Amino acid sequence: MFLPQLGLKGSSQLDQINDRLQYNPIAYEFYTDADDFTDEGYQRLYDAIQYVKDAGIKNIILHHPMKFQDHHSEVVAPEKQYPDLYRFIEFTTEKLLYLADDLDVQVLVHGGYAGPESRYFVSLYPSVEAARDAVYQRLDYFADAGGEHIMFENSIAPVFAYGDPLQEDEILAHNYRLAFDTSHCFIELHGNNQKLTASLEHLKDRIVHYHLVDSMGKTHDSLTLGTGKIDWANVLPHLNPAATSIYEINLHDQNNCCEQIDSHNYLVKLYQKLNNRGV
Repeated sequence: MFLPQLGLKGSSQLDQINDRLQYNPIAYEFYTDADDFTDEGYQRLYDAIQYVKDAGIKNIILHHPMKFQDHHSEVVAPEKQYPDLYRFIEFTTEKLLYLADDLDVQVLVHGGYAGPESRYFVSLYPSVEAARDAVYQRLDYFADAGGEHIMFENSIAPVFAYGDPLQEDEILAHNYRLAFDTSHCFIELHGNNQKLTASLEHLKDRIVHYHLVDSMGKTHDSLTLGTGKIDWANVLPHLNPAATSIYEINLHDQNNCCEQIDSHNYLVKLYQKLNNRGV
């Protein structure tokens, strides 16, 4: 069974990093934004990665920036209509992959996001299938460039979502290294725990990283584990024990990751309880 290991998320700001490091995490995931790709910001990010590595953390993930100006970093956005957004995604992915190769870390790119903007971008294609094909083409390009240093995360959107076995088969056919956000899949499935565990099992062998997040299954709420409707006792046996993980939880204070720690403590206690039962 998957053994819960402490994985935390924060920015390249030293206060956030030091807050996380006091708990001796196994993994650290860097949140990045557009400011990290200025000359000064990129050097700060580079130095921050080195700082975390020097603290003994081997599993480091660089989360691709979520936004550019007023847009989410949607890989489905067509180059013709949105050239600046398209180039931003290309440029930032290339810069992160350079860091990944140089410092032996991982890069996480979203296959999509959610909401009206995502649906609008999809509407610019002749069909949802055509939009998905465009996403696969871009991800294929990134996968070729990144090799074993890149992974792709599921969305709550018409493109690159987990939960539908047929779409999952399409994704598996590309042999991508996958990141699985439990809340995104749960929301996509309208709070269906049985289908969530089926998706986890179907994709298990290709998953290299998890975002462990609870949810009520309706909106992107990013809840502390144990406070939503995900059945974690049923999720644990379906996680890939070889994968890394972090707790991607909404924080009241970005310099205090207590909600992430609470999530870990919840999962460890549940794991111990299941082990005592011989599950």
